[in-house]
Amino acid sequence: MAKTHDQTLVVEYDEAGDESVLQARVRPLAPPGPGEVLVQVVAAGINHIDGFIRSGREATWADEPFPRGSGSDFAGIVVSVGDKAFPSGTEVIGHVRAGAQAEYLVVPTTHLVRKPKDVTWEIAGGLYLAGATALATLDELRVGAGDTVVVSAAAGGVGSIEAQLARHAGARVIGTCGDRNFDYLRQVGIKPVRYGEGIADRIREVAPDGVTCFIDNFGQDGRELAAELGVPQARYRSSDDRRLTELALLQDDPDSVARGTDLLARVAELAGRRAFTLLISGFYPLADVAYAYDDLRRLHSRGKIVLGTRPVTTYWTLKARDVQEAGA
Repeated sequence: MAKTHDQTLVVEYDEAGDESVLQARVRPLAPPGPGEVLVQVVAAGINHIDGFIRSGREATWADEPFPRGSGSDFAGIVVSVGDKAFPSGTEVIGHVRAGAQAEYLVVPTTHLVRKPKDVTWEIAGGLYLAGATALATLDELRVGAGDTVVVSAAAGGVGSIEAQLARHAGARVIGTCGDRNFDYLRQVGIKPVRYGEGIADRIREVAPDGVTCFIDNFGQDGRELAAELGVPQARYRSSDDRRLTELALLQDDPDSVARGTDLLARVAELAGRRAFTLLISGFYPLADVAYAYDDLRRLHSRGKIVLGTRPVTTYWTLKARDVQEAGA
């Protein structure tokens, strides 16, 4: 007889606030209905916008009732089906409006794509929102061969994918960052330029023929810097543009879901072909979700921070970035 799943551990919160309001709870779980499957989550991503929504800083879903689920990105294994499009045992990557941080999820199949076998669970779990946002932004800007692109916060989750996919499309890419991320960006083929006073001159030194496109993930003086570099307004994207893209990808109407799933399929295929690599700089057990969001909020991480539902060990390991910062 097939094993049944009638309850799941989920991450929820009962009021707006910082990561301390997050709670891991056991909730009843309904079986999948027509057009749905039950997914055993292996890894789930966390994103800055999750925290903005939870704290009330982002008011788009302020009227949603409590308790609320947390997170939109996940990857896992189908364990029960109400739709044969994804048979039991299929490895999938998916997205939901909220509530991805759980041991099991009942999900419509319209929210899923198959996980490429060469994409690790950790990368797959954190792929949706960062990857879909990066790809949507590059699509809008039509980045390609002949472009010289500046990406700010290029060591972060969205920025690192944007920078690498722009390079994959044939563009020359400059990533702005702090000193500690120079080696990382060089390893993925991106030319690093230090933040701070005089940045326009430093960019001109490495791009003497000019900059054609500027993507600002940092949110400080990007528009002025892009204008100083002569970037056309139509080929500049701000951190607020990124916010709007992310919010659109979190909508749950059929058209938005279809667009998000299409972008996810493309990003997953690109990840499977190694068109980009996504560094996982923090991997926390699901029950330690508050610590994971605290890590993210400090803005020191590279790439993505991901939650695991069944990590091999729950012991924490000292991160290289923590050692560096302690000695600074």
